[in-house]
Amino acid sequence: MEYDLAIIGGGPAGTAAAVYAARKRLKTAIIAESFGGQSVVSFDIQNWIGTVSITGEELAKRFKEHIEAYASDVLDIKEGERVLGVDKLDSGFKIKTTGHEYTAKAALVTTGSHRRKLDVPGAAEFENKGITYCASCDGPLFSGQDVVVIGGGNAAFETVVQLAAYAKSVVILQRSAEYRADPITVEKVLANPKVKAYTNTEILEIKGDKFVSSIVFKKKETDEVIELPTKGIFVEIGLLPTTDFVSHLVKVNEYKQIITDPRTQRTSVEGIWAAGDCTDGLYHQNNIAAGDAVRALEDLYLDLHLKQ
Repeated sequence: MEYDLAIIGGGPAGTAAAVYAARKRLKTAIIAESFGGQSVVSFDIQNWIGTVSITGEELAKRFKEHIEAYASDVLDIKEGERVLGVDKLDSGFKIKTTGHEYTAKAALVTTGSHRRKLDVPGAAEFENKGITYCASCDGPLFSGQDVVVIGGGNAAFETVVQLAAYAKSVVILQRSAEYRADPITVEKVLANPKVKAYTNTEILEIKGDKFVSSIVFKKKETDEVIELPTKGIFVEIGLLPTTDFVSHLVKVNEYKQIITDPRTQRTSVEGIWAAGDCTDGLYHQNNIAAGDAVRALEDLYLDLHLKQ
C-alpha cells in the first residue's frame, strides 16, 4: 500500500500533523517508537496552551488518544517501530523501519531530539549507577541524599525543583557564567536553602566504586579543583536532533538539524517536510513544534493536490 503521507515521530509535531492529515482525508501512516516526545519525562508542564498544568506522561496519553480518535480508513498508527532510513524513489519515498517498509508520496519528519550525554571520565561507566538523565524517573531513588544537577537551562532548573522536594541537598553545576533558564525561575529555585549553585565550571571526572560517590569539577575563574561527594548526578545539558536516518538525503546544519524553509517547513528535497525540534528553527518548544507541523501539513496538502 502506498500512503499519501508518512509522518515519522509521535511528539507534539507528529500528533498535530496526524490530526490535520486525517481531517483532510490524506491516507496517512504515523510511525513512532512511542508517543509524547521529550516531555514524557516532565513532572509538571505549565505552558501547554489550554492546560494550566499537566504531567508529561498524561500529555503523551492525550496525544495518543487524540490520534486514535481519528484512526480509521485514512490514518494508520504504526507504534513501536523505529525508522532506520528514508530513500527517494522515482515517485515518492520508501521508509524502512525496524519491522516493515512503507512507501508514501510525501514524508513529514517530526522525530524531535534526544538527550546529550555527559562526556567525561566515569560518565559511561556510572550511567544508571548514579548518573541519570531523568529526574521524574529516578529522583525518588535519591531521597535524603546529596545530589548534583549539571546544566543551566529550564530543564535543569525543573529537575532541581523536583529533587529539592526530597533530596538532602542539590548542587547545580553550570558550564557558563550565565544561566539559560528564565530569570524568574532561576531566582525562585536559588532561593531554596537546599540549593547551591556554581557557574563557570568544568566537569573533570565522575568517581565511584559500584556506584557514584563523587564528582570532580574545576572553577574556571580560579582553576580551583573541587571533589564534591554525591550519590546522584542528574544530567540536563541539552538535546541532539534525531535525524541520522534522513541526514543522507536532506540538508542539515552543523548541529545535524534539518534545514527548512520557515514559511512552509519544506526541506531541501521535494516531497519531504520537517517540523519541531529536529529542525533548524530558532526556538524549540511543544507549542512551536505543533505549529510547525500544522504549517507543514497545510503546505504539503496543497502540494499533493496540485500534483494530481
